[in-house]
Amino acid sequence: MKKISVVVPCFNEEEAIPVYYQEMCHVMKEMSGITFEIIFVDDGSSDGTLTILKELNEKDKRCKYLSFSRNFGKEAAIYAGLKNTVGDYVATMDVDLQDPPSMLPEMYRILIEEDYDNVATKRSTREGEPKIRSFLSESFYKFINRISKTEIVNGARDYRLMKRKMVDAVLEMSEYNRFSKGIFEWVGFRTKWLEFQNVERCAGETKWSIRKLFVYSIEGITGFSVAPLSLASIVGVCFCLLSFFMILFIIIRTVIWGDPVDGWPSLVCIIFFVGGIQLFCTGIVGEYLSKTYLETKHRPIFILKDSSDAKNGKCYEK
Repeated sequence: MKKISVVVPCFNEEEAIPVYYQEMCHVMKEMSGITFEIIFVDDGSSDGTLTILKELNEKDKRCKYLSFSRNFGKEAAIYAGLKNTVGDYVATMDVDLQDPPSMLPEMYRILIEEDYDNVATKRSTREGEPKIRSFLSESFYKFINRISKTEIVNGARDYRLMKRKMVDAVLEMSEYNRFSKGIFEWVGFRTKWLEFQNVERCAGETKWSIRKLFVYSIEGITGFSVAPLSLASIVGVCFCLLSFFMILFIIIRTVIWGDPVDGWPSLVCIIFFVGGIQLFCTGIVGEYLSKTYLETKHRPIFILKDSSDAKNGKCYEK
């Protein structure tokens, strides 16, 4: 009998978990010929998330949980969940039902009957989402696909069902700074995309502010493209050439017309402008350098505090 493991990251989701579980019960009943395990990953929640997960585990042994010692982020939660799966097929999805569990039967059918290694999902619309957030998201996908060799599909969700061989390939990429949407595409394998309309959260509030999304986008850009480093070099060369021509212009002007004192405002503006460009380029280099620094520390991606399974009761996993 085939087994499907479902990885569900949770951060302060005490309201959404019971609703999600009820929905998954319907799906698991529909897919009666398959065994399931649902691995909830408590990402250092400060509410009653862990208590609810423990109650679910007592009620239904198909529901397992991993609990972090603190908030390590969704990427770490996905990695921890994948690392602890044993199913022939592995799904990742959000607990807020914005990733409809009702799509699982169709995703499984495709992997069984068609020649695909992975069924991924993307939103066909962004209805209900703030306009500014939709604009920034679409701009990010356009930008990263221009500068990166790894194509990331616009509107892609973390919701997908993978065969075991793809999961093993993803786990081979044990980097500290993770961007799952890029990692899933980078490892390759044949992917079929399913579209669905945007769904509102079933309960609770989103944990992704615009600031967090911006930081997440930086992870994606620096993790899958070195174009910003090239940009910094090109900008530096351009300003060196510009400075050279400006020096020639100043020398020629001084020889012909003298050295007027009233040119200092423009000089100060140029100094500030060039200084700003230099700081900008230094910041780009610093961003990449900081990622390299964190990778060389070889710190664990997450630290476990509690687990429903004794074999996962290590203090940490790399």
